[in-house]
Amino acid sequence: MSRTNARKDAFCLLFQRGFVAHEEMESAKDLFFDENPEIEEADKDFILKCVNGVLDNMVQIDEIINSNAKGWSTERMAKVDLAILRLAVYEMKFAQDAPASVVINEAVELAKKYSSDESPAFINGILGNLV
Repeated sequence: MSRTNARKDAFCLLFQRGFVAHEEMESAKDLFFDENPEIEEADKDFILKCVNGVLDNMVQIDEIINSNAKGWSTERMAKVDLAILRLAVYEMKFAQDAPASVVINEAVELAKKYSSDESPAFINGILGNLV
């Protein structure tokens, strides 16, 4: 599996966080991997690192997003956009496994695929301010 697909899977799990209680995330992760047995161990490790990293640092990540989103707050953002932004901010500020340009590009591509027509520019703008 490519890193792009692993990021997509991490995004899917983070998107679920918008609909389940924090305590239910472990069950959601288990169910996700049970339903996707083809995911290799290295990719699973990356996905879990990202998801757990976002969950562990969500307060700081949301503060970073809020301070870079002019006229917006995380409470007003679409859940899809927020999940994409949280993943990207985690990768850029906490994991630092990939260059910021790669993280931003992948976030924009996720937005193109899963969100509204305006979302790619919105996400690009926030992440661009961050850099």
